Amino acid sequence: MSKTNPGRFFEDYRAGDVIRHGVPRTVAEGERALYHALYPARHALYSSDVFATECGLDGSPVDDLLAFHVVFGKTVPDVSLNAVANLGYAQGRWLLPVWPGDTLRAESQVIGVKENSNGKTGVVHVRTRGLNQSDEVVLEYVRWVMVRKRDAASPAPAPVVPDLPGAVAAADLIVPDGLSFADYDFDLAGEPHRWGDYAVGEIIDHVDAVTIEEAEHMLATRLWQNTAKVHFDATFRDDGRRLIYGGHIISMARALSFNGLANAQMIVALNAGAHANPCFAGDTVRAWSEVLDRAETAAPGVGAIRLRTVAHKGPAGDTSLRGADGRYAPHILLDLDYWALMPL
Repeated sequence: MSKTNPGRFFEDYRAGDVIRHGVPRTVAEGERALYHALYPARHALYSSDVFATECGLDGSPVDDLLAFHVVFGKTVPDVSLNAVANLGYAQGRWLLPVWPGDTLRAESQVIGVKENSNGKTGVVHVRTRGLNQSDEVVLEYVRWVMVRKRDAASPAPAPVVPDLPGAVAAADLIVPDGLSFADYDFDLAGEPHRWGDYAVGEIIDHVDAVTIEEAEHMLATRLWQNTAKVHFDATFRDDGRRLIYGGHIISMARALSFNGLANAQMIVALNAGAHANPCFAGDTVRAWSEVLDRAETAAPGVGAIRLRTVAHKGPAGDTSLRGADGRYAPHILLDLDYWALMPL
């Protein structure tokens, strides 16, 4: 009997299954520096212990998306090792800050399975929780993945399609204990724009661009211990190209959004997300954001802003999204809907 792990295929999943993922990972301070080297990440709360303590925290947590990637990477061998594509996200919430020295692990429950009409693949929905060394849940989210079948002739599991809300309600957002923007230093944060300066419907072109490099993408994906074959094995796809990890594009778009959204300091919820088209090395990524909603919180000086950030490989200034057929335009890479915390 083989001791190697070929990964789960679509017919191996059943709604209700709970998967405890290996391997726990202690997050070190050096990962912040590496994260900021891989992406042009500059949000002050994640860059400066002094800035973070002046905002009421015990120090600077690790970047919210760094924590997300670590937890996500734990799930790959059990959820998406044989994935064709990671399709979307919903109901994501960051519940506790992650600090250097924390040890993260992950567990997922299968909440949906449905075979595709081609009989060769199916879509699997999982709800994943990231936990720290004290068994506290630091973040949770739902994602769905298209997974290959081991054998097209094998019977599919009974279909279950979860009913997912379109967004996390503002009342359900978690603001970290102690966080206060009452004495927020806009000069040190890098921009003067506050919560009240943004109008629902406003679109912000983030101006800057980054060309994706093969080596940087693989370094980042290995950092998260993401083992999905499509990101590393050039023989896995018919076109012989390595697919850029979707989380790499999420972090790149978030970092690019600093220019215009420098004070959207902490991501606290992920409402929806779609990897609209594949990204490959050599593509140049740009981003723009639309303000979808605003809400106040009970924390001093802290507001919540709902944003839609779109990453694309179109020309500078292009804020188009869909074609005449209603589908995502070919140049759209990512469509991400999230809540962030911003000074009032």
